[in-house]
Amino acid sequence: MIVVDEHYGWVLLEEDGRFYLDVLCSHSAVDYLFLLRLSDDEVALWRDRGTAYLDDLAYRIHYSSPGVQGSRSPYKPRSLVMTPERERVTEAIKLHRLARS
Repeated sequence: MIVVDEHYGWVLLEEDGRFYLDVLCSHSAVDYLFLLRLSDDEVALWRDRGTAYLDDLAYRIHYSSPGVQGSRSPYKPRSLVMTPERERVTEAIKLHRLARS
């Protein structure tokens, strides 16, 4: 798992040709990270539109409140929170940030 790009509010990672987006969501006093694997269509849109597409996708994820109880976010079923992927993403981001400092 490696960090491909990092922007305010999200981190894009890649592992074995699969791409993951880790989005910082903040609702009132609650902050949480929401991780999902990008679909093939989302990867194609990112490759076509670049960072602006990921900014927009992260915005849509954040404002759909996927981590809030009772949320009807279309992203909620794609959650990779509490999975082995979450652990690998956390470690990859930690190592990436250590290397930059």
